Amino acid sequence: MNGQGAALIATRALAVRIGGISVCSDLNISVRAGERLAILGRNGAGKSTLLSVLAGLRDGDEGDVLLGGDRYAALAAREAARRRGWLAQRHSDAFASTVLETALTGRHPHLGRWDWETTADADIAHAALKACGLSELAARDVQTLSGGERQRLAIATLLTQAPPLYLLDEPLAHLDLNHQIAALDLFAAAAKDDGAGIVMVLHEPGLADRYCDRVLLLYGDGRHELGDCREMLTEERLAELYGHPLKEVESDGRRWFIPA
Repeated sequence: MNGQGAALIATRALAVRIGGISVCSDLNISVRAGERLAILGRNGAGKSTLLSVLAGLRDGDEGDVLLGGDRYAALAAREAARRRGWLAQRHSDAFASTVLETALTGRHPHLGRWDWETTADADIAHAALKACGLSELAARDVQTLSGGERQRLAIATLLTQAPPLYLLDEPLAHLDLNHQIAALDLFAAAAKDDGAGIVMVLHEPGLADRYCDRVLLLYGDGRHELGDCREMLTEERLAELYGHPLKEVESDGRRWFIPA
């Protein structure tokens, strides 16, 4: 059963491998309400694979993933979807539907098998579309959207789902700069105002430092490091992580890392 005060998600001695190559071993993480964790690493380090294990979409090779204190095997799919939301890298739309109808799919975990969306569900979806700047596109066919618009709709659908835990695989993909910051601000507000837990794969260490409390570094050879952003995000660690020297620059109390 889901114990009171249990972490939104936790791993115990988790090991993940891809084709015999280790992504991580003996990984122990815990994310509680309001906490934000970034996952950083170079291409091919296994960031998306690890996140899919955390989402229950594939099994780890060793250890456990606990969602609200329970293993995924003990949870029905609908219950798991009420506890965590998943933002994939890619989105496919096999059938035509409107932007609003797509956003409303986020309410499905909260409905019974034969239930229809209520006015309250529609209000939640409209609010999410507004937050993502998509209100004027509510009646548009989803198949006519640009890549950036489709990514914003995926975020709006996740906000409509309103889970206590968000697992985000490259949430900034296809977004221009203003929408990148707007999206990160939305999830920061969800953590601060609603107590949501956030785990997200990012490529920019400066944004991880700005928007997250802790960071998990995946080195691509099975090694990982986990800790507070201020401690973990250093020129030396990031140079090893990305295989290229970086220089730290601080401005207005914010740290950024640029290629040296």
